[in-house]
Amino acid sequence: MPYKVAFVSLGCAKNLVNTEQMMALVKAAGHTVTADAEGADVAVLNTCGFIDSAKSEAIQNILELAALKQAGKLGKLLVAGCLSQRYQNELMQEMPEVDGVLGTGSYTEIVSALEEVISGGTPRRFGDIDHTEEDGERLVSTPPYTAYLKIAEGCDNRCSYCIIPYLRGRYRSRTMESLLAEARQLADSGVQELIVIAQDITRYGTDLYGRRRLGDLLTELCKLPFHWVRLHYLYPDEVDDALIDVIAREHKILNYIDIPLQHINDGILKAMNRRSTKAEIIALLQKLRERLPGLVLRTSLICGLPGEGEAEFEELCDFLRESGIERAGIFQFSPEEGTPAATMPNQVDPDTAARRVELLVDLQSRVMDAFNESRLGGTLEVLCEGFDPEMGCYVGRSYADSPDVDGKVFFTAGGLVSAGSFVNVHITGTSDGDLTGEIEE
Repeated sequence: MPYKVAFVSLGCAKNLVNTEQMMALVKAAGHTVTADAEGADVAVLNTCGFIDSAKSEAIQNILELAALKQAGKLGKLLVAGCLSQRYQNELMQEMPEVDGVLGTGSYTEIVSALEEVISGGTPRRFGDIDHTEEDGERLVSTPPYTAYLKIAEGCDNRCSYCIIPYLRGRYRSRTMESLLAEARQLADSGVQELIVIAQDITRYGTDLYGRRRLGDLLTELCKLPFHWVRLHYLYPDEVDDALIDVIAREHKILNYIDIPLQHINDGILKAMNRRSTKAEIIALLQKLRERLPGLVLRTSLICGLPGEGEAEFEELCDFLRESGIERAGIFQFSPEEGTPAATMPNQVDPDTAARRVELLVDLQSRVMDAFNESRLGGTLEVLCEGFDPEMGCYVGRSYADSPDVDGKVFFTAGGLVSAGSFVNVHITGTSDGDLTGEIEE
């Protein structure tokens, strides 16, 4: 018999794609898929387990769904994803509210796991994380004009602070044929903004084809009727001139690059097991800015890795001021069990690390404010995301704004503007990190 199955997805966009794959499998099996857990026969929570804050969010969501079960408003609870993979034995022992678990190697077993849990069983599925099926159908859950294309799974970079290779397995690219077939489906459905994602897109193809083939893939994607192609995430040591040439040549690829740097001090970079030096990073950013006019850079930075003293932190602050990186996510080092960095000597006091995060966030906000001020009086192409009743105007994003992580553009218009359309907006003001303006008729 058909069941009502609710899906809740936490964490990154890569995790969301896995949720969309599970949703498609469940729908194909004849069940009803919903985003509302209240009244569902089963809720599937796809978790992140990357750092402490992600684990806390996952546990909070489990407790909220458990409260629905307790009140008789939810039947069963399945927990999938990274938290399940990481705590295979502990999760159900410590949280008896959970009725079953699926690891990151078992997303495609969702239908049989549902049937087992409905029948009163307690499924525990932990398949091979190095060999997973990534080419299945998806029930795309993003707005109809935006979609993600996950081109690879896993990671081989083995940064000393990162647990992801232990949760997601080795790096494995999807074939060009499967990716282009999926991209055609997305384009045919009306997607205007394609966001190319993987833990490291720059490594794409090395395992399948013996060489980097991201440039080849992007060239083919740009032949499809997308308006924007956005890139997440490029590792600095893998960005070569050939790839930059493709980004510069293909006008659909946005001059917005998410390139995780994590730090700038050579000693800290080495301790992180990163392969770039400070000099190489600065040279790369300079080359990118020269080749890509109006480039907006996004990065992630970590404060408080073991061995980071005041001098190393000041060096990071100076770099952020001088480089003018427009978008930066600042994170406090989280000593994740099972990673080399968790047992390194010279651990930084958490309060000190937290203070450094606050200082760097404040510094970055000033960089961002200066960038927004530089936009005043200009015109930006904006992807409209609809009308915001709270603000009393339309809202959208420019090429400089990736969904959910960057700013917005709020604008007025004389007539109706449909979500998913592109409009030119004259920028007249700034507001709390966002831009304001009026449509150019």
